[in-house]
Amino acid sequence: MNWGVFEGLLSGVNKYSTAFGRIWLSLVFIFRLLVYVVAAERVWSDDHKDFDCNTRQPGCTNVCFDYFFPVSHIRLWALQLILVTCPSLLVIMHVAYREAKEQRRRAAGGDECHCAYPNPGKKRGGLWWTYLLSLVFKAGVDVVFLYIFYRFYRNYTLPRLVKCELPPCPNVVDCFISRPTEKTIFTLFMVVTTCICIVLSLIEAAYLIGKR
Repeated sequence: MNWGVFEGLLSGVNKYSTAFGRIWLSLVFIFRLLVYVVAAERVWSDDHKDFDCNTRQPGCTNVCFDYFFPVSHIRLWALQLILVTCPSLLVIMHVAYREAKEQRRRAAGGDECHCAYPNPGKKRGGLWWTYLLSLVFKAGVDVVFLYIFYRFYRNYTLPRLVKCELPPCPNVVDCFISRPTEKTIFTLFMVVTTCICIVLSLIEAAYLIGKR
């Protein structure tokens, strides 16, 4: 990963965000992205390898694992983080478009040219709508993924023991999940931080509307 490019993107997002947006960005970067990269990936690295079932029937363990873990937490969180940060990049692209348009106008008309965007980063006109829609999209993405996690993993918790009777298992077999308590703690932590991010996005949207 090119951290120089990433730092440039973060500084751009931070520059054109409100105070609530800067808090949201810090929360996503520190409590979601870094926790995901540093700790969460390691916690789930052994989920399939250490998923044990009390049977030697070929294929039974794989079928039961696929049933109880249809989508990996790690892959869902990665997709969620990608989707939830993309709208902020759209705001930067919109500001860059304004700056490029202003430069073309000045190049064509000289210093006497009337400035269409004296402050390209000011949230008015189309940029205001882009910023507001980005907040709605970010909150919507987090809500959708909270629902997906709830449907796949009831109450966001992982049990120590699951019973499986899917073919080709010969009968009801007991399967044991690796480190369920630790995984549940990390899941609840990510859920709580996601809820805080949703609240911050909604507060920032209300702030923008009220200020306008």
